[in-house]
This record gives sequence, C-alpha cells and structure tokens, in this order.
Amino acid sequence: MQSQPQDRPVAIAVAPNGGRRSKADHPALPITPGDLALTAAECVEAGASMIHLHVRDRLGRHILDPDAYRAAILAVRQAVGDAMVVQITSEALGVYEPGRQMDVVRQTRPEAVSLALRELVPDGHAEPDFAAFLSWLKRERVLPQIILYEPGEASYLFDMHRRGLIPWDDIPVLFVLGRYTASQQSTPTDLLPFLSPGIPRFRSFMVCAFGRDEAACVSAGALLGGDVRVGFENNLLLPDGSTAPTNASLVNTVAQLLRGFGRRIQTAASLREAVS
Repeated sequence: MQSQPQDRPVAIAVAPNGGRRSKADHPALPITPGDLALTAAECVEAGASMIHLHVRDRLGRHILDPDAYRAAILAVRQAVGDAMVVQITSEALGVYEPGRQMDVVRQTRPEAVSLALRELVPDGHAEPDFAAFLSWLKRERVLPQIILYEPGEASYLFDMHRRGLIPWDDIPVLFVLGRYTASQQSTPTDLLPFLSPGIPRFRSFMVCAFGRDEAACVSAGALLGGDVRVGFENNLLLPDGSTAPTNASLVNTVAQLLRGFGRRIQTAASLREAVS
C-alpha cells in the first residue's frame, strides 16, 4: 500500500547561491568552496539533507567546470561528511549547449545532478543523446532530478518514459513555481497546474519557488506529498518580508513549519534510500 503524504518524511534541499546572484545581492551568498562548506554545515544543522551546488569562476561568473565542482564537493564533504546528498547543476544559463552540459557531468561524476528538460531536450532531435546520457547516469549511479517549468514538460517527460527513453521506473523531478525574472513572486496556487487532472504524477517530486512566499509554496508541496527546496538561489526573504540572514534561516523556517504540521524531516541516509 502506498503511504499517505502525511506519513512520509519530507526532504529539505538548499540551493544556496545559484548562478545569477552575487555578494552585492546578499553578503552571505556563498561563492567559494569554503563559503559553500560553511553554508552546508549550517544548513544540515537547520534540517537540510541535500545541497544544490553552483560554482563560479574567479570573476564570480557561472561556470560548468569539473575541477571547480570537485573542489566544492570536497569542501562540502569535509564539512558535513555524508550528512547531505550533494547535487550539482547542469544549468546552461545561456552559456552552455547540451553536449557541454552533459560532458561536465560525465567528467565530474557527482552523487546527483539536476537537469532542465527544456535545455537538454529542446526538440525531438536531442532525444537520443539525452536517453544515452540518462543510461550512463543509471550505470554510474548518479541520481538525476529533472527540472520542469510547466506542466507540458511533465507530459513530455512521461511520453519519453512511455517510449522507453527513461531508464527509471519513476524519475525524480523538480517543479519550479515561476521564472527567473526580476521581482518574481511565486504563490502556492502556482503548484496546482502541475497536480491537475491529466498531468502525469511523479512519486518523487520537489518544489521550489521565488520570493517571500517561498516557505508557503514549498510547504504546500510538502503537504501534497512532495519534498522542498529553498535558498538564496531563488529567494532572499523570510516570510515577514525581512532579509534572511543566512541560507540556514530559510531552511530552519521551513523545517519548523513542517514539524508544526506534524511532518518528519528526512535525513540524507533516508533520502538516498527513498530515491535509489
């Protein structure tokens, strides 16, 4: 029998930096491996079981680079051990093409990676390369999470699965509630189209959102059976509109809300078991 949403523990992921913001946006935005390690330690203590990593070049610009990823992963592991699932991004940010995005993952060989469906499969011609890449991920035991920006992408992913292009029975996904735009403000109702009748359901889904209602949005996702992602990548504000002092404060806010709803917080060990 499948467990009810209230019975399952909720995983909290932190996305502490992203590829767009800088310390001019927030002085506590982590950029260097040392910054990321400190943030990871603080966020584990607050309740996070996953960290979503972006890395930067010497000028602070978004890069996809295996050496930079290895340095960041090593720093995080030295700080928290196995207490976090470490996920890297393959996000293009308008700089990288799909082949390069996939090559960086192959060279880095991370524990987990996020993959934007619209970037890696812009049309049907890209499907064979993407399917081969997913097969490599499965062989190498790299956990993917497919980023979906709209319900139509969920339907496309489901169709690819139906056609045998997805080598998992149920692949984890991330629902993004909104867009990366100036002053983006997500609302809990933005989740409803992803869960509406006729849209494929995914056993493992995570929700992220933008702006001061981030906590409300992801809590709604958790109450409906999902996991949550918070952090400075998408939001710098606490629910009262004040600036969050750290990423850990955003994690702690959601953790306390979820505990108040009677939900247990998932550890990295149980998260690995749940998605394996």
